[in-house]
Parts: sequence; structure tokens; C-alpha cells
Amino acid sequence: MIKCHLSRILGERRLKISDVSRDTGINRGTITRLYHETAERVEFEVLDTLCRYLGCSLDDLLEFVPGGEKAG
Repeated sequence: MIKCHLSRILGERRLKISDVSRDTGINRGTITRLYHETAERVEFEVLDTLCRYLGCSLDDLLEFVPGGEKAG
């Protein structure tokens, strides 16, 4: 299972999904799905843009959790 830490990162920085969408040009729905960990796929360009915008590495944004099962 891949865990996305976008909600934690945005919370720590007091950023809203709408702010990130406006500032990066990434579709709000895409950011919302990553935030709520419901995304089933994501473009490398989106990950690159988020990492640049947030000043973080891909390891900060995503985590592989061995043996984890996706809820739902």
C-alpha cells in the first residue's frame, strides 16, 4: 500500500487544497484525491510539481507500507 502524507504536510503548513491548486495549476480534484488517499493513479508531473511547490522529497510525500491493504 502507498500512503500519501499530503494532508499532514498541508496541515502543518496551514495550506488549503484550493491554495495548492491555484498556485500549482494542478486540478483541485487531483489534489483532493491525494489528500484523502483515494487516488488510484497519479502523473509523475503532478508529483514533481507538488514536491517543488512544497519543498519536499518524494519520500516525504509518499510512503510504501508493506503488507498494508487499501481500505474501501
